[in-house]
Parts: sequence; structure tokens; C-alpha cells
Amino acid sequence: MERRLSALSIKNLEVTRGAQRVLRGLDLEVDAGEIVALMGLSGAGKTTVLRAVAALQPFSAGSIVLEDAALEPGPLPPQSRLGALRSKVGMVFQEHALFEHLTVLDNVTLAPIHARGWTRDKANSAAMQWLESLGVAERAGAFPRQLSGGQAQRVAIARALVLDPHLFLMDEPTSALDPARRITLAATLRKLTDGGRALLISTHDSDFAKACADRIVTLADGQIAREQ
Repeated sequence: MERRLSALSIKNLEVTRGAQRVLRGLDLEVDAGEIVALMGLSGAGKTTVLRAVAALQPFSAGSIVLEDAALEPGPLPPQSRLGALRSKVGMVFQEHALFEHLTVLDNVTLAPIHARGWTRDKANSAAMQWLESLGVAERAGAFPRQLSGGQAQRVAIARALVLDPHLFLMDEPTSALDPARRITLAATLRKLTDGGRALLISTHDSDFAKACADRIVTLADGQIAREQ
């Protein structure tokens, strides 16, 4: 079978914190249109991989390539040099990290208006389309404190997707969800690969990973221990 285009290529990635080697020469490829779940015990390096890909975590060796954007070892580049990468990567954190003083709609339109220079009408239109597709459009005027855990997560997903990233990162997306919501989320994520978007997900939830992922990669001690 012909291999799909690569959305993410990680080669020999090493991350150290003091004397601790968090990642030890990790190699990982994620294809366009593919969902890859990262699993492993706490401390195995799952979240560190996501943060390194999103340019939130410096790394000491190796390379990270996202299509024509690349990250190199050393200190994180200044924000002014991360435009190409930021346009390709969206991330949802374990804690949804919505701005509590902003409404749902303002949270989702913040980056398009202030980082991309979109008009408010364009940003509102795109935001409402995503909020509608994720089933939370009726909460557009609500504040984060007025949302359930599942609603807040879907708003965070809309915020990350409104800029149409090619690679979507999620850290422990089921931590605040009941079993029924986990099934719904798995189905939602499958739909996000339409058009070639790739997803890389850190999770402890093996049932969720099996329900949504094309490939499960298990980390142990900062290396890949198993793929299935």
C-alpha cells in the first residue's frame, strides 16, 4: 500500500531536565490523515513529545519536521520565527486552558483576530462553524465557568481547529469525560482526519485509544517500547 504524506517526522529526539533524560532518541512518524495515540505510564514522556512538537519544550538533540517547518535542538526560537509552525499545529491541553474572562466565542476568535489579522466577521463565522460542528454553538455567549467539563473541552478543540492546523495535538483528552462522552469524542476525532489532518494524542485510556487511533505507540523511559 502506498504510504501517505508525512505530517510529522521526529528523528532521534532527546529532552533532558537537569540530569534526567526524559526522551532518549525517540523516532516517530505521523502520516497525513492518521491518528496516533501515545500511551505509557506517567513520566514516560508522552506530554513532553507533544510540547516539543508545539515548540513549548526545548530539546537537546534530534529534529522535528512538520512539512516545510522544522525545529532544531537548543533554546526555543522567538515567537517571531514560529509563524510557519504555528500555522500547522493546534494543541488542546489536558486542562482546557480557556481564558476565564472571555466568552466561548471570544476564546475561539482570539488567535484568528490578534495573531492572523482576520476581521471579526470572518473569525466569528469560522468560530461558529466549528462550535456548531462540535455541538456547543448555543454556548457561544457563555463563560468557561458556566460550561461542563465536556463542553469546555469541545470549545478548546474549536479554538485549536479554527485556524485549520494540519497537525492536531491532544493531551489526555478523556481525563474529565464520562464513558459516553469518550465514545462521542472518539467519533469526533475520526472525522477531523477528513482532508488529511493528522492527530497525535497522549492518553492513559486504552479503550479510547483503540476506538480512535490508527496506531498506538507505547512509551517507556523516554523511548518507544511497542507499536500496534
